[in-house]
Amino acid sequence: MSFLFKRENSSSPPPQPVPAKIPELQNAAFGAFYYGQRRGGDFYDFVPVRNGRVLFTLLDAAGPLTQNRGIVVALQDSFRKEGESLFAGDDINESEAIIELCIRLNRTILAAENGLRSCPTFTGCYDSGTGIVCYANSGHTAGLVRDNGEVTELPATGLPLGLFSHAPSDACVVALEPGAALLLVSRGIVEGRHKGEEFGLSRIKEVFQQTAADNPKDICLTILNGLRQFMNTPPTHDDVTAVALVRAPKSAVASGI
Repeated sequence: MSFLFKRENSSSPPPQPVPAKIPELQNAAFGAFYYGQRRGGDFYDFVPVRNGRVLFTLLDAAGPLTQNRGIVVALQDSFRKEGESLFAGDDINESEAIIELCIRLNRTILAAENGLRSCPTFTGCYDSGTGIVCYANSGHTAGLVRDNGEVTELPATGLPLGLFSHAPSDACVVALEPGAALLLVSRGIVEGRHKGEEFGLSRIKEVFQQTAADNPKDICLTILNGLRQFMNTPPTHDDVTAVALVRAPKSAVASGI
């Protein structure tokens, strides 16, 4: 697979990723929120595959947007095409498929960059029938799962993509019980500063744990509002992005909500 990009002085507009469409699910919901003008490499996307499964990703290609836009476009194309291909069969080993998807995304970065470009990436597959998330965290900020008021981390399972030709991430699984929520945040949220102090993952966990929000979009907004209050200014230092997945509680399922 090869990619051709125009020179900076070309009259043609630069390539742009296709806007992500948040899928509709039964008994679960995704949400995502990005603050400010895009200046870095934050990117998220969703791909419905088979049997109620949805692939999702949040990544951060290193460098300013002028340098990594082509890489992000190539990654989205690869994520959608390769993801659909790997999860097309009826008898799927999700862990093997996620690992292979990360390997192909890594190759895409190396080919598009014609070199190295660090790209921390969280890639997962949610099965709406079982509530299980199979994921690989390639050097990304830890994912967070909130269940019964407790928040646990989903730490890195491998190195960032785009650095080595052969460095696959391991795959892990986590079961989201009814009412549980998964939160992904970009590095820009963690690194937001006030008087030299970072907002940090511990504060994100605290806000996530204490919020009464159970809608994925509201969870994302709560996290970004928490960052803004901490910084005492709108967060324009970097891209700031949050993605959330909430599984409906048993009461909502029973009532048909």
